[in-house]
Amino acid sequence: MAKEWAKPFYNSKAWRACRDSYRDERIGIDGGLCEVCRSEIGSIVHHIVELTPENINDPQIALCFDNLRLDCKDCHDWEEGHFYDAHGVKRTRCAFDESGQPVERPAP
Repeated sequence: MAKEWAKPFYNSKAWRACRDSYRDERIGIDGGLCEVCRSEIGSIVHHIVELTPENINDPQIALCFDNLRLDCKDCHDWEEGHFYDAHGVKRTRCAFDESGQPVERPAP
């Protein structure tokens, strides 16, 4: 989820056009594979240099293909630390048992 100060940027025509163009370029190069794991289709255009309130208006950071990467959800979550603990173990409230049924994961 975008930080509050970044929402206007991520909703802008400039970002949407840049994101879509970058994704289309990657599809033309390798079918849109995640640039990290190369085994899943990428779905998130990620800023390599993280956007901050200080650099979000710098097009060389915010809208430059050299600062973008197409990630799959798992690789993006890993990079951002979403759902992972300090040991790199994925932590979600839901897991699946051996028969594929969802079960609640205990709190860490």
